[in-house]
Amino acid sequence: MTLLQGPLADRDAWSPIGECAIEKTMEVLGTKSAMLIMREAYYGTTRFDDFARRVGITKAAASARLGELVELGLLRRQPYREPGQRSREEYVLTEAGLDFMPVVWAMFEWGRRHLPGRDRLRLTHLTCGGDAQVQIRCTKGHLVSPDELGMRLVNSKKPRGAP
Repeated sequence: MTLLQGPLADRDAWSPIGECAIEKTMEVLGTKSAMLIMREAYYGTTRFDDFARRVGITKAAASARLGELVELGLLRRQPYREPGQRSREEYVLTEAGLDFMPVVWAMFEWGRRHLPGRDRLRLTHLTCGGDAQVQIRCTKGHLVSPDELGMRLVNSKKPRGAP
């Protein structure tokens, strides 16, 4: 369990509603199609029609989700042109999109371990061949277990209703 520290420790004195990074992330990326588009981007998909086909959504839904992901800065449009064809745009990952990768792979790992019949695929470290996993580490490099994880305020802005 995550230990809330300082003014956050009194759970009845403040509300995370509208302030929580998890809530804000879910508002913009909490759709199945957005997460699957990001998965496909990590697999190397860049073309609009390929996203729609591989995610199994309509072109209208693909257009809406891709536009949202571009607006959020996770993907960017990049022009390309095949010989003899008109100029088009493809979607490529940004730095923010790459920073989001551990979220998607953490969901993959959880599903692989806890959902029936989902244990055939593995994330792999290409250099050594070992299985890869998503972990929480502190800035000093220590592996942080769930019972060692805390949450604290680091700026002067207090959560809504915090003492």
